[in-house]
Amino acid sequence: MKVMENDTIYYRRNMPHIQPGGATFFVTFRLAGSLPKEVVLRLKEEQSKNERLLYKVKDETERKKKINDQRKLYFGKFDEILDNATSVPCWLKDERIVAVVADAIRLHDKKEYDLLAYCIIPNHVHLVFTIRCDYVSSMRAEARATSTTSRYIVTDILRLIKGSTAREANKILNRTGAFWQHESYDRVVRDEKELNRIIWYTINNPVKAGLVKNAEDWKWSYYANVE
Repeated sequence: MKVMENDTIYYRRNMPHIQPGGATFFVTFRLAGSLPKEVVLRLKEEQSKNERLLYKVKDETERKKKINDQRKLYFGKFDEILDNATSVPCWLKDERIVAVVADAIRLHDKKEYDLLAYCIIPNHVHLVFTIRCDYVSSMRAEARATSTTSRYIVTDILRLIKGSTAREANKILNRTGAFWQHESYDRVVRDEKELNRIIWYTINNPVKAGLVKNAEDWKWSYYANVE
């Protein structure tokens, strides 16, 4: 695993996201309507307030560490609420739909990314992958050839997965409308220690959510041997 810091791409929705080519990412995306809007808004406001306070820390190293820890805490709260949500869409309980999502995730392995781990539970998905450098290079070559700016890597990958699976899932459910929540969570994995922690977190999410007693009993998860 390596992070190519001078190959950084940015995009912005509510907050800026860093997307270095060749980096490893931890991504979480969820079903549309899986959390009440007021809950999401409260969490975001709380997070913004806490980060504004931390930006006042003078020592740069300490400030970065505290902000990083705060963002981990924010995600932990967010994911815990998702794990315990019951009165919301749980379309990923349907094994026909879960199979569609798992197949889509694996379809892009060794193409856009190298797949390291994933877990699909009733209302959200955790995904860990390393963006392939050849994919980054092809994107940039295409951008140069068409005189356009480089596309956003993680956003593009999620669009491929979420677009195809949403269409198939809606057919199965005989419904229309948004299937996935538009915005997702992504985080650059900084080092091997963090990677191991995140893969453990991903694989054990069904246990934390009370779906199984042992991680190996969950059918819809996977992890690769990381060396």
